[in-house]
Amino acid sequence: MWRCSSWCFHEKQKVLKAFAEVRGIHLPELFEEDLGGVCQNMIITVGGYPGSGKTTLSRKVCNAFGLTHVHAGEIFREMAARRGVSLEEFSRQAEEDETIDSEVDRRQKELARENTVVDGRITAYLVDADLKIWLSAPLEVRVKRIAAREDISYRKSFEDVTRREASEKKRYKKYYSIDTDDLSVYDLVINSGLWDAEGVFRIMKAAIEVREW
Repeated sequence: MWRCSSWCFHEKQKVLKAFAEVRGIHLPELFEEDLGGVCQNMIITVGGYPGSGKTTLSRKVCNAFGLTHVHAGEIFREMAARRGVSLEEFSRQAEEDETIDSEVDRRQKELARENTVVDGRITAYLVDADLKIWLSAPLEVRVKRIAAREDISYRKSFEDVTRREASEKKRYKKYYSIDTDDLSVYDLVINSGLWDAEGVFRIMKAAIEVREW
């Protein structure tokens, strides 16, 4: 059975009715109560500072709606690995070499086609998306999450996170004139410090399913 979400139900309904007319067959009223799938051309961006939970949320949304995950952070890590340098060193290089961020951005745009969730710090500014989400969380919460995830001390996590954020803010302001603390570009901002990963996902899922398109 077709499964349509509310934003694409009526378009699919028109296609099915047109098909029925061509074939000369009768179709009953089309299962509008069976909402809950995903629009075929949906592109969503999910942004947030390190430890906010954006990658976890992106994966959950992809699994629930059958979308493809495009991860800007993974692109950056792959580029650093190819050069044989650490993320910290690569971030320092990126502060002086604009082509690094340009390449990450180019690849994001290239991959952000139909049926994708694009996970990245400034992706909302770069991709023409249908829904733009930002996850916020207090610095202390994010530092603790990363310390637990990477099995490092709180102090080491704090130093890594603050250094990385400072580097990224500097680069985005320098190369794009983007202030990452300006959240006006986003359709929905969720404080992930108030809910666990499943709670944040449920909010996001509800937002996707009830949004008017």
